[in-house]
Amino acid sequence: QVQLVESGGGLVQPGGSLRLSCAASRIIFSIAGMGWYRQAPGKQRELVATIHTGGSTNYAESVKGRFTISRDNAKRTVYLQMNELKPEDTAVYYCNAAYNNKNYWGQGTQVTISS
Repeated sequence: QVQLVESGGGLVQPGGSLRLSCAASRIIFSIAGMGWYRQAPGKQRELVATIHTGGSTNYAESVKGRFTISRDNAKRTVYLQMNELKPEDTAVYYCNAAYNNKNYWGQGTQVTISS
């Protein structure tokens, strides 16, 4: 069973930065499409960013220019660098792997932006 473990969430002030990490196991990471999604209270889960096997990326309009997704295939880890954080970025952030025609999810990590 594929396992995804997120880390790096926390409480930061508006304008601050965080870097999320997602470590994958039991997966041929280099051929998995990876992504970050988030879910705020009372809202549906939404796409934040994805990175494909070739390195191409896709971002939600709301985070373009502030967030950067990257991957390290040797470490089987995907990252989300989040800068210029806003209160509306507050959510549980989930790592996703699209692998072998299935979608896998991590347990999520809480990100709270508040002064």
